[in-house]
Amino acid sequence: MTRRATDNTKALAAFLATKGEIDAMLKRLTALSADHFDAHADKINWGHVGSLNNYASLLRQISDSAFREGEHAE
Repeated sequence: MTRRATDNTKALAAFLATKGEIDAMLKRLTALSADHFDAHADKINWGHVGSLNNYASLLRQISDSAFREGEHAE
C-alpha cells in the first residue's frame, strides 16, 4: 500500500495569511509603543497605567503560550 503525500497547500496558505495578520499587529504595536502609546508625560494618569497593564497581561498570555512558559510550561 502506497501512502499519498498530504496536500497541505490550503493549510499553508491559511498559516501564512494568519502570520501576516500577526506581523501587521506586531508592527502597529511596536510603532505605538515607540510613541509611548500616545501618552504624554504631563498627562499620564492611573487609567493609562491600567490600560498598559492590560496590554501587558494579554501579551504575556500569548508569549507564555508561544514559548511554553508560565501556566503553559511543560
